[in-house]
Amino acid sequence: MLNYLLFILGFIFLIKGADYLVEGAASIAKKFKISNLIIGLTVVSLGTSMPELIVSTFSAMQGSSDLAMGNIVGSNISNIFLILGVSAIIYPLTVKNNTVWSELPLSILASIVLIILANDIWLDGANVALISRSDGLILLSLFSVFMAYIIHLSFNDKPIEVEEIKKMPIWKAILMFVIGSIGLALGGQWIVNGASAIAGNFGLSEGVIGLTIVAIGTSLPELAASAVAAYKKHSDIAIGNVVGSNIFNICWVLGLTAVIQPVGVIEGRNFDLFIMLAAAILLFVFMHIGKKQILHKWEGIFFLIFFFIYIFSRLFL
Repeated sequence: MLNYLLFILGFIFLIKGADYLVEGAASIAKKFKISNLIIGLTVVSLGTSMPELIVSTFSAMQGSSDLAMGNIVGSNISNIFLILGVSAIIYPLTVKNNTVWSELPLSILASIVLIILANDIWLDGANVALISRSDGLILLSLFSVFMAYIIHLSFNDKPIEVEEIKKMPIWKAILMFVIGSIGLALGGQWIVNGASAIAGNFGLSEGVIGLTIVAIGTSLPELAASAVAAYKKHSDIAIGNVVGSNIFNICWVLGLTAVIQPVGVIEGRNFDLFIMLAAAILLFVFMHIGKKQILHKWEGIFFLIFFFIYIFSRLFL
């Protein structure tokens, strides 16, 4: 029972810890007269991926590589099928041209690269499949290209809107940063331990728990942000948040995790990797069906139905 309680508390600590860390770090950066734009592109953007990063890193370091991989792949599947599904039902999502022709293809490319890196057995005849440190550096290199594109975009004719950074006393900013860091550490540890216990109790693999419960839990911040953005009819924010998060998860989260601790890939994970790729491709295709560059409500319903079928298949079949 304690493991289940800590598992639930872990998500609360993880998500609130990420919020506190971002607010504290952003305020400290503001004190040094760094612009809101740069803070938004670095501290805030990277901070929203902290839950996935902490869970994946802790999992890999504790020998639960499949939980680490499952968390990242499952989060990307949840981001498109669950988050965009819910957001499109709330309000049809109009997608910017640069998102359709630049960011979505980058997301598809990142998924393809991950599939290649995760198939050492299939492609090279190796005994084991591993996202090695060198693979991690490849993913981080892709991430640097993506960040260069975002910075270029922000300083040209399509500026990126960022929220006003809250000003606070330096002692409070440092305190929030420290509390956030502690919350992330405790939350990540409790989630990994709880997920392992749940997997054992129900006879499920850690990877399946990572693909479903943990992935959905670490995607809750993106779900909340995108749903609110859709409700306020800021559809470009809703879909940009999801596509950007997927690129961050593969290139930044998995890349950094693999550099810290190589991530093993079990046989049978290709099914989930190809579902992740299919989700990105399907989103791109939907941008060209009917009224172009709009994710309609019926497409959102289709995404949700597909998501629940996928979750059911992983948990019960």
